[in-house]
Amino acid sequence: MLYTEKVMDHFRNPRNVGEIENADGIGEVGNAKCGDIMKIYLKINAEHIIEDVKFQTFGCGSAIASSSMATELIMGKSVNEAVELTNKAVIEALGGLPPVKVHCSVLAEQAIKAALYDYGKKKNIEIKGLENFDPNADEDLHDHVHGEE
Repeated sequence: MLYTEKVMDHFRNPRNVGEIENADGIGEVGNAKCGDIMKIYLKINAEHIIEDVKFQTFGCGSAIASSSMATELIMGKSVNEAVELTNKAVIEALGGLPPVKVHCSVLAEQAIKAALYDYGKKKNIEIKGLENFDPNADEDLHDHVHGEE
């Protein structure tokens, strides 16, 4: 399996690792099949701008690289911009992922959406794009993604 330089860089030197105490939004998603678990922490200011983002990922190199890149992509963005992050944008920013690892980028997207959803709930604000988001959806992302290939 070949990984791009960017994937290897984000795996070996992940950005924004850790947790944020008293985070404004926390999202955790997991995939029972492959064992990947991602937790995203957001610090969001009064203008709804993401001032800090940290992640903790238990999983393969692609899961770690996807989490790292996803946090880089939303840092400094508004909540409304961050909610538009797609797994495809994560894959593009990483210079590609092997097909069997695409689900890692989907997990990263879902973890960020879950953290934004949590923030919206805590602040009692509706975030455009998360109206139908279900943080407790039991959907197996692994099957979902591989079904599309």
